[in-house]
Amino acid sequence: MGECVLGVTSSLSGRRWLWRSGEERVAAGIAQKLGLPEIVGRLLSARNIGIGDAATFLEPTLRALLPDPSAMTDMDAAAERLADAIRRGETVAVYGDYDVDGACSAALMVGFLRGLGCPVLHHVPDRIKEGYGPNAPALLSLTQRGASLIVCVDCGTAAAAELAAVAGVADVAVLDHHKAEGPPPAILATVNPNRLDDTSGLGMLCAAGVAFLTAIATVRALRRLGFFAARAEPDLMALLDLVALATVCDVMPLTGVNRAFVCQGLKVMARRSRPGIAALLDVTQARDKLNAATCGYALGPRINAGGRISEADLGLRLLLTEDRIEALALAETLEAVNRTRQDVEAGIMEAAMFAAETQVAAGRAALLVTGQGWHPGVVGIVAGRIKERFNRPACVAGFNDGLGKGSGRSVPGVDLGSAVIAARQAGLLVTGGGHAMAAGFSLLPERLADFHAFLEDRLSAASAMPRAADLIVEGTLAVSGATTEVARHLERLAPFGSGNEEPTLVLNRARVVRADRVGREAGSIRAFVEGEGGGPRLKTMMFRAREGALADALMARANGVPLHLAGHLRAEEWNGSVNPTFIVSDAAVA
Repeated sequence: MGECVLGVTSSLSGRRWLWRSGEERVAAGIAQKLGLPEIVGRLLSARNIGIGDAATFLEPTLRALLPDPSAMTDMDAAAERLADAIRRGETVAVYGDYDVDGACSAALMVGFLRGLGCPVLHHVPDRIKEGYGPNAPALLSLTQRGASLIVCVDCGTAAAAELAAVAGVADVAVLDHHKAEGPPPAILATVNPNRLDDTSGLGMLCAAGVAFLTAIATVRALRRLGFFAARAEPDLMALLDLVALATVCDVMPLTGVNRAFVCQGLKVMARRSRPGIAALLDVTQARDKLNAATCGYALGPRINAGGRISEADLGLRLLLTEDRIEALALAETLEAVNRTRQDVEAGIMEAAMFAAETQVAAGRAALLVTGQGWHPGVVGIVAGRIKERFNRPACVAGFNDGLGKGSGRSVPGVDLGSAVIAARQAGLLVTGGGHAMAAGFSLLPERLADFHAFLEDRLSAASAMPRAADLIVEGTLAVSGATTEVARHLERLAPFGSGNEEPTLVLNRARVVRADRVGREAGSIRAFVEGEGGGPRLKTMMFRAREGALADALMARANGVPLHLAGHLRAEEWNGSVNPTFIVSDAAVA
């Protein structure tokens, strides 16, 4: 990170604009070796991509990036037990979770096992009645229905006591990625790259990624046993749509093998061979070329909605169904549930933001906001919005029947999950766990002040962070230079997300010549800009722009004053033509 871009120390949204740049020598070498425009070489260098790795980054393949599944602790034990269950035709139960990663990893394992002839049961716990993770009554119910092997996906690492309920009745394998606190449960296998004794270096995987590698290892074990002598091997690549969706929605870094998972998974998704995903794409009217944003903003929230405020297994059922009529009905149900979720969320957002603002004004490093009757299914979304607004780790909890259930979201460099785990270990929470960027917890009202004080102490480093997160800029353009050709070159760095953010560029000294409010409830702004000397006009869009200094400046056309506009340059297709559009995220008076 270097000096401020164009001298901007406080933009219209209060942010510093800082350069992120790589080595010029590396940038030039990449551009020359691969025949790329200079800007692409600079962007790759800024992402610490070396000359020798650039080609694989731009064209990620599983052949080049897939790790050996056996590198993970307990993987071979899990794969061999699964292979044995498949050969014997045992009934296997898959125990999932109610978020996107939980639904995708469960659908992956259920579909994989059924495809190989295994009878499979599945269970997703109800967020309100059962809470997160395995519980003894549900586990015992699965064994009573015939399960001799239970596979817990996206959960189970911290459930030693609960899993003990089926000891001697059924074998248990955990396929998880959540942060471990201590030794794994005393079960057949705990495959988790984030367990304390795992040395695989695969901690960036989501649960669906772990499940996919488990499927590979299981096929490998079956192949050694001659299982495929008289039958075809399963098409594991067809499962990558689930891995891509989960990787994006669980905000895993889109680098290394995850990048290959998402790139290849989007290609599988585009074939629309999974009826549930095809139906959800139709219901959401996702017409653009599929990308990571489609997963994160169109598909993910709707699959999540069922587990948040409705039936916990709605998302799993959608992903598993092979009936296109049923898929459409489930997709429409999830669309309706998601609209209800948005209404529930809006009902508490204003009060939560006001409370957070008060805490920020008081100088709190960590924000803890609670309310009576707030729905536990949406508090995580509200925590994320608060975190974005104030650049502070934020926890939000709703109290119902004398117990608060909450979720937290953190900022880079502040490990919220470890703090929540430590608070539970200190007796301040009833339950608590998570990872660096997100956590879940429950607590009694009398421990609220103590928990907040604990967070303040553990996360005190956050107090030194600016009110608004710095904006990292990777290049500047004249308005006339923001062309479709440049936008197409930028697309080569996709998929964008955590660990590989979409490049933020700055349009230098742009004049707003027209601005209109558009979209649902006029919540977005469409503006056309040109350079100071005139020239071609460029369409810009700003979303979630109901209020604020930035929205006011665009709508007032900055009163004739040129603006530096920060955002993302994209090539948009409409009615057979492709044109550049600039998505505005910030601005500063030039």
